[in-house]
Amino acid sequence: MTASAQRPLDIHLHRKSRELELVYPGDERYRLSCEFLRVHSPSAEVKGHGPGQEVLQTGKIGVNITAIKPVGHYALQLVFDDGHDTGLYSWDYLRQLCSQQETLWQQYLERMTAAGASRDPQVQVINFQP
Repeated sequence: MTASAQRPLDIHLHRKSRELELVYPGDERYRLSCEFLRVHSPSAEVKGHGPGQEVLQTGKIGVNITAIKPVGHYALQLVFDDGHDTGLYSWDYLRQLCSQQETLWQQYLERMTAAGASRDPQVQVINFQP
């Protein structure tokens, strides 16, 4: 698939529902939550600098996107209201997030559970061992 085929035809931020809608050829539509995009940021702050260095993002349930900036002809920079703005979302990476959304989200929820963490910044999870 060519880079131009990966680029969405239309991008729309739904601020109220906190979702980014991407429309591809063939009227293929995806809606990615701002939380999903934030916790899967391609930045070094989230991904680390190599395998096993990923940093679990917690408390991002209410995060929203405040700005979308094009980066050349290959990516978007998403600016989140928690101050995060260092990830460059290439067209290929966005397409990957769209096509693997369910799997990636389930893996994220499993990592949150294993870490005893919460998506809500106001909630502290305490696990009692029997």
